[in-house]
Amino acid sequence: MAENVTVARPYAEAAFKLAREANALEAWAQALARLAAVAGEPRIRENLGDPRVTAAEAARVFVEVAGDLTADQKNFVNVLAENERLIVLPEILSLFVAQKDAHEGIKDALVSSAFPIDAATLARLVADLENRFKAKVKATVQIDPELIGGVKIAVGDEVIDASVRGKLAAMAAALQN
Repeated sequence: MAENVTVARPYAEAAFKLAREANALEAWAQALARLAAVAGEPRIRENLGDPRVTAAEAARVFVEVAGDLTADQKNFVNVLAENERLIVLPEILSLFVAQKDAHEGIKDALVSSAFPIDAATLARLVADLENRFKAKVKATVQIDPELIGGVKIAVGDEVIDASVRGKLAAMAAALQN
């Protein structure tokens, strides 16, 4: 996996540069998402490993299945196919989105909750986080029953632990001192 990210990085940077120059970051993100989905298909992955499948054939399949690609995006697919890098499209997508979010000032927040969070509560939480971090926040929620109650939020290097488990741990540490 780490090797795939290393291989994917220069391609993600090239795609980001093309997208930024064309003022088409969102269109590129959507196209890369479709291409990454194609690359994730088991039959496609199997065919990419077949030496009888030429780079041109592989690129043609990706372009046809992904649909509605610009000339630059089709060229990008051809370059990936020629260099046998279509398999790393999911990593390219991930790196591209990270660059796009950084460029647009968007911060990722991982919200861990003991219980599912309804849409209204999540919207209020995101608004509070945007206020605190003075940036747009894109939240991902994961359920962690070990928290007992409350939430734990990670935004970049900062962690906000408002969980019952975190408060019990803090009380235990205070009682030991």
